[in-house]
Amino acid sequence: MDSQNSSRSNLKMEEKRRKLLETSLMLFSEKGYHNTPVRDIIDYSGFGTSTFYRYFSNKEDVLKTLLGDFLNQIIANVNDYYTTETSLYIRFIETKRVIMRVFAENEKLSEIYSRVAGISEGIDECLKDFDDKLLTFTIKNIRYGIKQGAFRDLPVIPIAHSILGTIKYIVYKWVVLKEITKEEMIQMVISYHESLAAGLVAIRDDS
Repeated sequence: MDSQNSSRSNLKMEEKRRKLLETSLMLFSEKGYHNTPVRDIIDYSGFGTSTFYRYFSNKEDVLKTLLGDFLNQIIANVNDYYTTETSLYIRFIETKRVIMRVFAENEKLSEIYSRVAGISEGIDECLKDFDDKLLTFTIKNIRYGIKQGAFRDLPVIPIAHSILGTIKYIVYKWVVLKEITKEEMIQMVISYHESLAAGLVAIRDDS
């Protein structure tokens, strides 16, 4: 009985946390992060002040959680794709399609990610952590391809930064400048990586 009560309590706590995150995401998207006070998050969520501070220390903590969950979703989707595709050449290109689909399916988060730089040192550190983890993930996989003999032994770090920079700029063109559609965003990233692969890939292992 105690175990059942504990499970129900944990579920309710997770539901409240999720509701606060969903409310924050909605408000950050509609009003902007800077123009959304914690009071609005509390009021729109329907919870009390004590409930908010049980889960988050401040508004910055909420944004860090949203971005952290977003990054985890990207990495989880790429890892899932890896279980179904063994060709390193195809992986190099198609994992970027997987990543861009996560951006496309999370338009509000993508916009926040593209807009919040420079708001505070804490947020910049959060964005740096987000970018650094994506870079580390990319570097690790390119180095694996080099080790396996599928990729040429080229400087990995500049390549990884160029990949991240391209993704960020194309997401910005889609979600902030609104110059391209979701489909165009994905295709632009894929086209870039097809060109990049021509110089990086040493052996086509999908034949």
